[in-house]
Amino acid sequence: MNVRYTVGENEYKRMTTQELRDAFLVDLFEEGRLNLLYVEVERVIVGAAVPTLGSLPLQAGKELASDYFCQRREVGVLNIGGNGTVTVDGKTYEMGNLDGLYIGRGSKDISFASADAAIPARFYIVSYPAHTAYPTALAKKADANAIEMGSDESANKRTIYQYIHEKGIKSCQLVMGFTVLEPGNVWNTMPCHTHERRTEVYMYFGLEENSKVFHFMGPGDETRHLAVANEQAVISPMWSIHSGCGTRAYSFCWAMGGENQRFDDMDHIAVKDLK
Repeated sequence: MNVRYTVGENEYKRMTTQELRDAFLVDLFEEGRLNLLYVEVERVIVGAAVPTLGSLPLQAGKELASDYFCQRREVGVLNIGGNGTVTVDGKTYEMGNLDGLYIGRGSKDISFASADAAIPARFYIVSYPAHTAYPTALAKKADANAIEMGSDESANKRTIYQYIHEKGIKSCQLVMGFTVLEPGNVWNTMPCHTHERRTEVYMYFGLEENSKVFHFMGPGDETRHLAVANEQAVISPMWSIHSGCGTRAYSFCWAMGGENQRFDDMDHIAVKDLK
């Protein structure tokens, strides 16, 4: 597990492109490995497991000072690859492409496996501290709360799939799901917003090799951008917008943690006010 310390709003204004990428961009997916990054923002942990040579266990490491990973944490998982399984305390959950899983506080033995090593599962992992326990629950794409938003005219027609949220799978503070843009649409979360009461992590996927998403960040009156490739994630502090525009349609997983779980709790910023 690597550890990353974040920067503040004032320091951000003086950073170069490379410094911004080093601070906020995350690259985790690696075949045959489970990689984790502990981030100072809300003490979120983001990770990825791509099992190819057997199962990969989720372990605490010295950074958590706990007996096992979920002793004081909850975990959300999204599979963006081939079929796989997640085993939690002896119970196996089968996960197809774009299926999700919530793993509650107190779960001790967690491992990830692929059904076919030639087409491995690609598990994206997000974890926040939890002060209470909720049951582990599987989320199939067909069962997600799907919300259609945007329009072709504004190039942001998309469907939001909610898995872990206040009216869906119960959690302590984690909110998680994913968004799929329709072909020919490239903008997400525009008009943009911030939410001072929560931080967020975006993980972009479904991009071709020569495609990029330009992730816009920072306060609305002092924006920057990061050029993001397939399966890279961006840490979004509470003072930062989190909007993106791609060279073609794409998908992204969003995950939030903080003071509340209201999906519509946001501070909107008008397009005319962006700088």
